[in-house]
Amino acid sequence: MSLLDQDFLLTNEMGKKLFHDHAEKMPIIDYHCHLNPKEIYENKNYPNLSRIWINDGTFGDHYKWRLMRANGVDEEFITGDGDEYQKLVEWAGTIEKAIGNPLYEWTHLELQRFFGISEPFTKKNAKMVWDKANALLATDDFKPRNLIKNSNVKAVCTTDDPASDLKYHVLLKKEEAANGFKVLPAMRPDKAFNIAADTYGDYLKELGAAAGVEITDFPSLIAAFEQRFEFFNSLGGRLSDHGLNTFHFVKVSDAELAAIFDKGRNNEALDAHEIDAYSTALIEALMRLNHKFDWTMQFHVNAVRNANRPMFKKLGADTGFDSMGTQPDIAGQLVDLLTDMQDEDNIPRTILYSLNPNDWMQLATGMGDFYAGGVTQKLQLGCAWWFNDTREGMQEQLRVMAEQSLLANFVGMLTDSRSFLSYPRHEYFRRVLCDYIGGLVERSQVPNDEDYLGQIVEDISYNNAYNYFGFFKEQ
Repeated sequence: MSLLDQDFLLTNEMGKKLFHDHAEKMPIIDYHCHLNPKEIYENKNYPNLSRIWINDGTFGDHYKWRLMRANGVDEEFITGDGDEYQKLVEWAGTIEKAIGNPLYEWTHLELQRFFGISEPFTKKNAKMVWDKANALLATDDFKPRNLIKNSNVKAVCTTDDPASDLKYHVLLKKEEAANGFKVLPAMRPDKAFNIAADTYGDYLKELGAAAGVEITDFPSLIAAFEQRFEFFNSLGGRLSDHGLNTFHFVKVSDAELAAIFDKGRNNEALDAHEIDAYSTALIEALMRLNHKFDWTMQFHVNAVRNANRPMFKKLGADTGFDSMGTQPDIAGQLVDLLTDMQDEDNIPRTILYSLNPNDWMQLATGMGDFYAGGVTQKLQLGCAWWFNDTREGMQEQLRVMAEQSLLANFVGMLTDSRSFLSYPRHEYFRRVLCDYIGGLVERSQVPNDEDYLGQIVEDISYNNAYNYFGFFKEQ
């Protein structure tokens, strides 16, 4: 058996049929990623494999960076400006030791699918990989737009601050027909939640200027957000995304909220109760706006961010110093939030992701309390996120979703990636999905009916996301 052969991850006959005859052919909707719309618009060739695969300054794949640090690689060859060929050699030396890690499989999938390189990646053949990949990267097929199009991607949702002018989304929208895919903004308002930061007051000015609203109190903040929802919506935006690393549901009066807001705007110290009260009020206001605009809201929760403070100070956020959170009651706090919003019928379509799989059962059962007639799978348990993005993590998420809700309604996979070479992660997920369903057949839990199960696989791979998010509806 060769590395990543045609039946990679497929351990049963039905799984093989479902993947090769159903999942493999389906297009991709990448509804959450961190690609840079500027790079898509400018459509420039990458100069070499290290620049697209490892780092371009501090923009790059921090999954790889963590493993390279574990292997003792100097930061010069990770996020630094060291020799770019040597960076690839260091990555090869890391990958040689990464058996059992999903990056071992992802790396070889990308080499196979994009560059036609099927042998194991090692220090010994790093020069061959470098030369062959760089020659291909110089061609038109390896410009960002063609990497997206040739991966059969129909929609890409980037991650955008609400204060952004979305300049490149405006430009890309004009070229949508020629490109053959959509590039859509998804609102990520994390900075607006950071009321305790020294920069909060400055951010309110930035957001207000973008919205044409002077933000002087909490109601004017929400008025500014409503304008930004309208703007994102005009460019096809249908999603918001919220990084609630921790969350405590705390309701306060309007007067208390006004006082908290003033303290934050004036850079005065806030205690934990005040921060939680502000976060609760803001997330509820944004739920109302998501519901009003018929968007889908994503919650990414229970993460530890920037634990290595010296490296955070040196490199900034999203550079490989985050890990799984352990707030034990976060799922219950989110259910309290949903309970409160259900009282006013303002729960939007919602996808719940936790970095801690201990939360999945509580989230999956809790979301079942708030399904609504007329909306298919109004709440979803999000795909196996980040450190759970493994064969075993995906299997567990599928199991929980299937056992506690309706797996056939699941909206499937996303890349959550900063790389144009990450689309084989959808293939990886689809193989795991097909193998999981094939296992149900082997145990006689579901009928041995390829047509029936194949339709479910096709729906989870593409059709459900197509219908759920509404990216292709006429304005």
